[in-house]
Amino acid sequence: MTRAERLQADWYFDVISPYAYLQAEQLWRLDPHLNIRHRPVLFAGLLNHWGQKGPAEIPAKRRFTFRYALWRGTRQGLALKAPPAHPFNPLKLLRLALVLDSTREAVLETFRFVWREGKSADDPRDWAALCRRLGVPDADARIAQPQVKQALRQNVEEAIAAGVFGVPTLIVAGELFWGDDATDMVLDWIAGAPIFASPEMARIETLPEAASRLTRT
Repeated sequence: MTRAERLQADWYFDVISPYAYLQAEQLWRLDPHLNIRHRPVLFAGLLNHWGQKGPAEIPAKRRFTFRYALWRGTRQGLALKAPPAHPFNPLKLLRLALVLDSTREAVLETFRFVWREGKSADDPRDWAALCRRLGVPDADARIAQPQVKQALRQNVEEAIAAGVFGVPTLIVAGELFWGDDATDMVLDWIAGAPIFASPEMARIETLPEAASRLTRT
């Protein structure tokens, strides 16, 4: 298969991430090149595995994250309204996406519920309204099914096995592209931009460590 053909890709996301929302609204740009499978994952599961803190768990980074996401969304012509509180528990929304086979339409509707309408699945009325919009009136029962919970756990396990450390992450032919601002990088990679075959690109992929923060004094 050549890069000129549509490649299979996995897009790992959590609705807790404003950056995942921003990229969700831009994935259409990749449609001529990629057949994208939307893969909901629990961001907290990735953080726990890699021993990281989320952006919203560091006060200064939290403030910048929300300001930057709002600025970036505005630059892209996207409306962005933060949910009532953050971080929040995204499990209901992630499992709802799985119930709906994680179609792009369902995923976008879920992201827009959180990041365009500024609503929360913890609000019973808003949650019920979202489920009606998506045609899942029995959502509470369906998201509680063991196979749905297992599917989410499996997505997290497969993401970790593939090296995914954050969201959103797009994986194409084993190459990992992290962040909504990597969309143009994906397009350049697909187009065979010379930088990806350059000696410097090869060198930095195996760049050694000169120090570890655990051993510095």
